[in-house]
Amino acid sequence: MEFLLADSEREDFETLWSIDQQCFAPGIAYTQRELIVYMGQWGSFTLVARPATAAEKDARESRSEAAAGSGVVGFLVATAGRRGVGHIITIDVLPQARRLGLGSKLLNAAEDRLRLANCRSVYLETAVDNHAALAFYKRHQYFLVKTVPRYYANQVDALVLQKDLLSAAQAS
Repeated sequence: MEFLLADSEREDFETLWSIDQQCFAPGIAYTQRELIVYMGQWGSFTLVARPATAAEKDARESRSEAAAGSGVVGFLVATAGRRGVGHIITIDVLPQARRLGLGSKLLNAAEDRLRLANCRSVYLETAVDNHAALAFYKRHQYFLVKTVPRYYANQVDALVLQKDLLSAAQAS
């Protein structure tokens, strides 16, 4: 299955928050306020993913009609920091769209965008017990920087992972 990525629209917010609630346990999932703050930070961007067939089925539809939250199956929020360091805030993919390469497509697009914003590296946090995420990030060349005790609201520790974007760009 193919997916189309685009910048999120204001109308997407409720759908994105709902997806986040489905993807993460209470205490790890963001509150609406937290998600609004992250999406509104200086240098932040939010990419949304829709199945290509749904997005392309009627090319005559306007962008706002096609994008009004319907069909979103995943998203990513990231920030391009002022000191050349990016931050992946969250990657959320609905269960029915997992294992189809969508997470990788979102992450690769975000890394490309961070490189264009002159970010030399990118970091993220993930729960120590999120084994699927740890395997995913390892495949994408992220490495462990540190552990942050009781990082999440439910008191679960987080692992901070990082990737050098310059060497990754030179290798591809």
